[in-house]
Amino acid sequence: MMDMTSNVRPADLERITTVEQANAFIDEQVEIIRNQVGDGKVLLALSGGVDSSVVAALLIKAIGKQLVCVHVNHGLLRKGEPEQVIEVFKNQMDANLIYVDAVDRFLDKLAGVDDPETKRKIIGKEFIDVFAEEASKLEGVKFLGQGTIYPDILESNGVKAHHNVGGLPPELDFELVEPVKFLYKDEVRVVGKVLGLPDNMVYRQPFPGPGLGVRCVGAITRDRLEALREADAIVREEIGKLPETPWQYFCAIPDIQSTGIKYVDGVGQRYMGWAVVIRAVNTTDAVVVTVPEIPFETLCTMRDRIVKIPGVNRVLWDISEKPVATIEWE
Repeated sequence: MMDMTSNVRPADLERITTVEQANAFIDEQVEIIRNQVGDGKVLLALSGGVDSSVVAALLIKAIGKQLVCVHVNHGLLRKGEPEQVIEVFKNQMDANLIYVDAVDRFLDKLAGVDDPETKRKIIGKEFIDVFAEEASKLEGVKFLGQGTIYPDILESNGVKAHHNVGGLPPELDFELVEPVKFLYKDEVRVVGKVLGLPDNMVYRQPFPGPGLGVRCVGAITRDRLEALREADAIVREEIGKLPETPWQYFCAIPDIQSTGIKYVDGVGQRYMGWAVVIRAVNTTDAVVVTVPEIPFETLCTMRDRIVKIPGVNRVLWDISEKPVATIEWE
């Protein structure tokens, strides 16, 4: 049986590429989890991302209602994501799910803050505070489930920053449950498919821990954030229709305005509006990034839909590679 106390991937752990291998891994992890947890409870921050979702599905299979999932909606998720978490885990998998609507709490703290690192720290600290508050309301929780995967161990000593930004309060004193800690991302996806998670969750694109907070460039305003959320949904839908999709595609809204024209009763009027920047990239390691061609017809379709979003009057296409540019705008 796999030694889960080590941080070194077992030499005899074959790459998981098939349904049979995934089933064997799941069966072994179910036994390991049950032996570790016993009749105790496990708390899990369920973001809706690939790693936390697969861990949640695996823990539900192993211990059912002994798992307590906490989904914190901080208002910086993509369109439809909080609803999907509720539908998949609460309605379909009958998970013990706590949904926390903390939108106002986060956005109030972020109001007027334009420095990217300060925004990240506020989002991380507030998430920990909300999660710790929910944990303190529960009794008998001794374990913390985490979606740590093997690249996290290799790159950051096993702590996923977006799951535990700044660290949970030490008085909570949880023992970690990390069932996919020896897997790479592609293996996690195979396991997720076998566990029955939907494709748009299993193949969810990389998404920064602060969410749309670092794509709504500068100080976040609620109207610009909602425009970004709508534009992002359009970009993901239209580029997702292509026969071959880029590694990642999304959009950002810089904190600038430019003049545009809108018609009121047939009369053109100048006004100041936002620009939406479309970003699509290809990479194998996220260190060197190239920009794929997007069919002009697709760009025009996105443009025609995006400019109908209130407040938006321009659509730009970011063709910058890394280096010199980074993938995200902040």
